[in-house]
Amino acid sequence: MNYKKCIDWLNSFEKFGIKLGLERIKHICKKLGNPQNSYKIVHVGGTNGKGSVCRFLESALVTSGYKVGTYTSPHLQRFSERIVVNKKEISEAEIVKLVEKIKPKIDEMTNENNTPTYFEIVTAMAFQYFKDKNVDFAIIEVGLGGRYDATNIVNPMVTIITNVSYEHQNILGDKIEEISFEKAGIIKKEIPIITAATGKALDVIKKISLENNSTITIIDSNSRKKIRNGLDFQEYQVNGSFKEYNVKTSMIGNHQGENVAITITAIETLQMNGVYITDESIIESFLKTNNPGRMEIVGFKPIILLDGAHNVAGMTSLKISLKENFLYKKLILIIGILSDKDIQAILDIITPVADIIIVTKSQTSRAFDPFLLKDMIGKKEVIVKEKIYDAIKYAKTIAKHNDLICITGSLYTVGEARDYRL
Repeated sequence: MNYKKCIDWLNSFEKFGIKLGLERIKHICKKLGNPQNSYKIVHVGGTNGKGSVCRFLESALVTSGYKVGTYTSPHLQRFSERIVVNKKEISEAEIVKLVEKIKPKIDEMTNENNTPTYFEIVTAMAFQYFKDKNVDFAIIEVGLGGRYDATNIVNPMVTIITNVSYEHQNILGDKIEEISFEKAGIIKKEIPIITAATGKALDVIKKISLENNSTITIIDSNSRKKIRNGLDFQEYQVNGSFKEYNVKTSMIGNHQGENVAITITAIETLQMNGVYITDESIIESFLKTNNPGRMEIVGFKPIILLDGAHNVAGMTSLKISLKENFLYKKLILIIGILSDKDIQAILDIITPVADIIIVTKSQTSRAFDPFLLKDMIGKKEVIVKEKIYDAIKYAKTIAKHNDLICITGSLYTVGEARDYRL
């Protein structure tokens, strides 16, 4: 098989959608010799901030001299973004090699009417690749929920649940307690858990932590203080268990303080379990970490900002960041949302602060019709551009140097925007 045929084969499993459960991933990994048991693991779940925490941790461990695999989803532009070792994406040749190894096992399952999902297959590939590369650590991001997510067969050194808010209610439940229960399903017996969850969500996580005899560390607003910030940086004082840290990061947005504090706590937890990470590598790693498509500035005069906010909490954070971190005359909003999101709630948060709104859609079949988006926005004048390329092109023709173009609503939208030469 060549690379294109491998990707086509993987994509053919998308039609099976989401099938939560651990039986299929356990079966695949057993056939592979359970590669996920070959290295130390940090398991990262939650609603928002997972990707940033994964990148911060990856950078800290790599800077300290460890070989680190990182598995995240979805990808923005290339499939290879999902599976990374020491910040280097898996190559096309390595993808082909993995597919050729795993395909016979998947064919066998399909013949037995036990077809796995796209995410289950890719997760198994990541586990196997990290074993093949002999990594010291793997940082594994939960795909959806937690309890029945395909990543939840790992045995981590530390578990992280960043925060919990409403998302995927059609799968995880309508109440925050139900969503929290699903996300807390990644808590393992006697494995430390770190979370920034609050309210009823925190109550659920505390209860499940107690049942599992897992030490819990709660990250709240007292854990950090913003010292200063600019257009392209933020500096925080973080109150760790051992000491105070002054951390500077190029990753912007008001939510990053929470992600930084979570990561510091995770690093200290690893240190207490014998992992050697120096203060110098911690400071250096935060400074050089980036997370494409999340509060990412890709242009100036006008400022062009990409942010993959795709739920109520994420969009609320974006709105606050726009107010606190940017100066502009007009906000030109380009927004494309997926059909399975809380669309009206997302629109109600961000559209009132926009001066000009351009609705669009990504190429995925899950994208919501932009003409229906326009109708849902209602009162304001809204421009429809069915292709993201055309939406960006139009925005740039009407924007003045002191305006801000914000492209948001979905990681798929942002990913396609990054393909456009901004």
